[in-house]
Amino acid sequence: MRNVRAKIAYDGSRFFGWQRQDGFDSVQQSLEEALEAATGATAVVHGAGRTDTGVHALGQVASFHVDTRLDDNRLLHALNAHLPSGAAVVALETCADDFHARFHARGKRYLYRVETDVVRGPFAGRFGHHVREPLDLAAVRRGAAAIEGRRDFSAFASAGSPRSSNVRTVRAVRIVPRRRGFAIVVEGDGFLYNMVRTIAGTLIDVGRGRMAPEDVARVLTDGERSAAGATAPAHGLWLLKVLYPEPVLSTRVAGPRGPAGFF
Repeated sequence: MRNVRAKIAYDGSRFFGWQRQDGFDSVQQSLEEALEAATGATAVVHGAGRTDTGVHALGQVASFHVDTRLDDNRLLHALNAHLPSGAAVVALETCADDFHARFHARGKRYLYRVETDVVRGPFAGRFGHHVREPLDLAAVRRGAAAIEGRRDFSAFASAGSPRSSNVRTVRAVRIVPRRRGFAIVVEGDGFLYNMVRTIAGTLIDVGRGRMAPEDVARVLTDGERSAAGATAPAHGLWLLKVLYPEPVLSTRVAGPRGPAGFF
């Protein structure tokens, strides 16, 4: 029996979120079923956090205890052989027995993808949020600056799971221009339910001119959810990375005949 952690990427449109729920396909269930098929053993897979239906991930982290003779590399490929289309284990390693993907996490980095092209692209409704109006990117940046820091984020939280406090630390909000839009990259020590999507919706409203950049600070101070922007659609949100106090999952994956690439 050993403890294993894995980095998982998935297309959120293929699943009803991360968490197992009866009657609906979830990422957690798919991983647990793949693990049983690959090893013959049952295990509970603990994710670093839940993602909702439609939310994508490039760097979700999970951990689980399993009894198997497969080494890390063979276990990775065995799991991928049994996972459905739309999900993949991109890295895997045996770790300390007390490591827990959720409880040891010290933060997360998310990306919200906004498309502003004149024509709505064929993948916008699945991997990004298309906005028809032109947006003022300079104003969006000024509004984003007001979000950084440790503060009460009640104005950016939807009703969801119980929590003892709405105070969180947002370490950085970066606006990254793209060829047909921009990305909002947010990193913090933790996020309230729908917080990143509400940040995105609020900054989009700033870009539209519905809110002034300085209104963002006022909304945070007042703490009224109704004063912030709408919750942006789930399909624009990507979990990029889970942050830990130690380096994790940095080993290059080897294929059946060695690492991928050229020789």
